[in-house]
Amino acid sequence: MVKMVEAEIWTVTRTDQGNAVLLRPIGSEQTVPIFIGQLETQSILIGYGNIPIVRPLTHDLLLSVLTVSDMYLDRVEIHDLKNNTFYSRLILQHRSAPGDNPVVIDCRPSDALALAVRSPCPVLISEAVVKQAGVSINLMIDAAENPGDFPEFIPTTEFERVSGNVIDPDPDTRRRKLKAELDLCLAAEEYERAAEIRDLLLLLDSADNTENQKI
Repeated sequence: MVKMVEAEIWTVTRTDQGNAVLLRPIGSEQTVPIFIGQLETQSILIGYGNIPIVRPLTHDLLLSVLTVSDMYLDRVEIHDLKNNTFYSRLILQHRSAPGDNPVVIDCRPSDALALAVRSPCPVLISEAVVKQAGVSINLMIDAAENPGDFPEFIPTTEFERVSGNVIDPDPDTRRRKLKAELDLCLAAEEYERAAEIRDLLLLLDSADNTENQKI
């Protein structure tokens, strides 16, 4: 039987290989990068950031269909990894009889996660998948402090562009500058760059939390 653990979307980032969503099992020191397409990236970012939209996207539409059908998305499961392809499924429940005869639908992880951030609902991932594809979270924390280590996740040029090519000695100053640019990007609907900036803020927070734990 496949053993599942709950995970969270740690961040969505751009890598040398394309866009990736990083899943982090709750309490784990690893993340699992899942590469996704451009449209799926935008959809996940919109749902993840609760960004208002004028008209519903495909994933919003599907959730609306579930609602009028008296169903809801109970959870998302990423249950297998074969030949570098992740396999996931949606677990749907009837509102009138929760827990009875769940409906299981095969889907791409990118679509599953785009739905999960809108529900919201738990995201579960197989322990075997984490073991097979997990990457140490310390690598991401180290990369925040050493931009030259970013190639596998975020190109150094992106780090330099977002941060103004200056590493401020004061973390609070760095955060204020990044948050100000993040607001501008969201207002201009530049979601990809907004994701890059959010990655940096998250990594800075992770580095600070790690440092505090050492004290």
